[in-house]
Amino acid sequence: MTIQHPRLLLIDSYDSFTFNLAALCHTAIPDCSIHIIKNDQLTIAELLPLLKSFSAIIIGPGPGSPDIPDDVGVVKDIWRLSDCDLIPIFGVCLGFQSLVIEHGGQLRRLRVVKHGQVSEIFHDGRDIFQNLDQITAVRYHSYHAEPYTQQIEPLAWTDDGVENGSVLMAGRHRTRPFWGVQYHPESVLTDDGGLHILRNFWASAVEWSQKRARSLSPLDSHSFNILGPSWPHLKPSLLSTSHCMNSVITSIVQLSGANVLDISEILNVNDHKSPFVLLDSAASPGRFSIIASLLPSSLQILYYIGDVSVTLKRGSSVCHESLAREDIWSWIARLMRSARAINGHPDVPFWGGLIGTLSYELGVHTLDVPLRNNRRDTNPHPDVNLVYVQRCLVLDTFTSKVYIQSLLPDDWAWIADTADQLRTHSFRSTEASLNSKTSVQVELPDRSCYISKIKRAQEYLQSGDSYELCLTANTHLSVRSSVPTWERYKLLRRSNPAPYSAYLRLHPTTFLSSSPERFVSYSRPPDSFCQLRPIKGTMRKAPGMTRASAEQALRGSQKEVAENLMIVDLIRHDLHGVLGLDVEVKQFCAIEEYETVWQMVSVIEGRLPAGHCHDKVGWEVLRQSLPPGSMTGAPKKRSVEILQSLEEEDRSLYSGVFGYWCVGGGGDWSVAIRSCFKHESDTQESGLENWVIGAGGAITALSDPQAEWDEMLLKLKGVLGAFGAVKPRCHDC
Repeated sequence: MTIQHPRLLLIDSYDSFTFNLAALCHTAIPDCSIHIIKNDQLTIAELLPLLKSFSAIIIGPGPGSPDIPDDVGVVKDIWRLSDCDLIPIFGVCLGFQSLVIEHGGQLRRLRVVKHGQVSEIFHDGRDIFQNLDQITAVRYHSYHAEPYTQQIEPLAWTDDGVENGSVLMAGRHRTRPFWGVQYHPESVLTDDGGLHILRNFWASAVEWSQKRARSLSPLDSHSFNILGPSWPHLKPSLLSTSHCMNSVITSIVQLSGANVLDISEILNVNDHKSPFVLLDSAASPGRFSIIASLLPSSLQILYYIGDVSVTLKRGSSVCHESLAREDIWSWIARLMRSARAINGHPDVPFWGGLIGTLSYELGVHTLDVPLRNNRRDTNPHPDVNLVYVQRCLVLDTFTSKVYIQSLLPDDWAWIADTADQLRTHSFRSTEASLNSKTSVQVELPDRSCYISKIKRAQEYLQSGDSYELCLTANTHLSVRSSVPTWERYKLLRRSNPAPYSAYLRLHPTTFLSSSPERFVSYSRPPDSFCQLRPIKGTMRKAPGMTRASAEQALRGSQKEVAENLMIVDLIRHDLHGVLGLDVEVKQFCAIEEYETVWQMVSVIEGRLPAGHCHDKVGWEVLRQSLPPGSMTGAPKKRSVEILQSLEEEDRSLYSGVFGYWCVGGGGDWSVAIRSCFKHESDTQESGLENWVIGAGGAITALSDPQAEWDEMLLKLKGVLGAFGAVKPRCHDC
């Protein structure tokens, strides 16, 4: 067998860690090429002729059970290859369990499931564990295999004590070139033993193939058509080379005491008949606030899933542009390619471009998960609601500089007039107060129903269908008040200041947010990099609570760390899928201080390889990362399918994202949590407004249903405070 350029086939069982495993394989076997297929993509008859072109097969993890045919697909048949078709195979988790039970072993359910748990792995240094000391590895499984058979040789195990006793962690077939591990070698918290295991597997695979003089056939064009390109699927370099790119014009005003609320009011935020856009860094660690100065002719982009066209609005003018063979993602990317601009101030993250919201269901649709019927009737909010901003002000809260910017040619008169207004304005701290006549009716989710769903979610966790499920529910508010939405936002900002706040008044939706969680940011090309910052683990500040005590409570919690770990591994997979190998966890479960809480935050970064530039790489990362993993669970697709069955209403804007795509190529999007929204048609002449607030939490096998209900209510409190609603007490609702 030619080993200079090995070729691996990775079979994906719809897992959310597959690209992490591909990256680990590429590190272990640097010159290899990797083709990835789904386990139901090909039948065994279609796959057999292709195997002569591969050096080895990697069978990845996935949700479900190895004894359910739909969960493993063609994997079940691969273990029965005839001698003439034999090929070295390495199975991980579900793949390993399938290896064992297809050769006479038994599948057992763990008494205590292990999702995102780190365990010591014991072995005797033989075979794929050669030259390895004791290792620690991450486990994601609710089943385990027992090799009651002479065909499978145990190679490693762990000791769960009274929980599960001794659990098989690795094994091999005694006569065929099949190996596998129960744990996840690709997880960020698995030590170097994960890499060495794959290197040892590859050495054994090469030795087996050489002894049998197995040769590797080239992949012909027909095979490439079946398999698709090898991973990573890096697209050709592409940067806009138009000679007619827009040029950003900028003026800087130094204003001591400037605040974003006053600036917004200078820009007529109080004209509630007009659209308005504010992305507000209302608390540390936020820095830049963006206030758009929209024109009557500013372009608004609206799209509902299932539409064959995109709706374009300029004031009262409305038209529809056919998507033809494009999807909405490609259409927006094409628009922004034509809008590319240069010469903006390098310190400013936003020069102009698109600002708005993308719904949770837009991400669900991207995963090919069926949506609820008649969504347009029950959820009137657009799935894409963006406005193209040509004039804006950006306030740097660290330096008190205001950057006045325009994409319009020779727009110096507007810039000068705006600068004069700022210089002559007497800045003050504007306050909002509730009208004493405000009447609020709060319809909370039904407690018994929500707790029942938590228990059903845990049944899915026990059956191996998910490792974590972020269960949510909507709270509905009927508000009879004369308080304008801008005043409502100021109340929200005061009661729950957050680094990723927003006031977006974009017909037909008004969206208010005090989100603590940035989802993804991407810098301008060339040499752009992407960063995701998932939050899992929150503790409200209290008198006497120090950083050390918060760290002990959060990082010392097995449940909280496991939740964060699962999302970190999921996000690494999403980034590897777009960017290839260069993905790194820069920060794991660090404790960060916010205005009212301590948060456990991880930071994952990635960039394209040297020599690759693409002007929409960040947009592609956003598309492939939705919906946010911190709001779904892992594996993502199966978790979303389960959540669609558990939750009775669309999430709509909640759990989606809001943010911007700059004409310079950068972008920044936050998770729509601690947020509320209303449809303009819900504001009746009587002044009755209907608002929606979503809240929930990550359900794991370690979750206590009552505690999860209490946590959901706690997350509602900050937003309810903006309405003067009676804050629910945890045990009396």
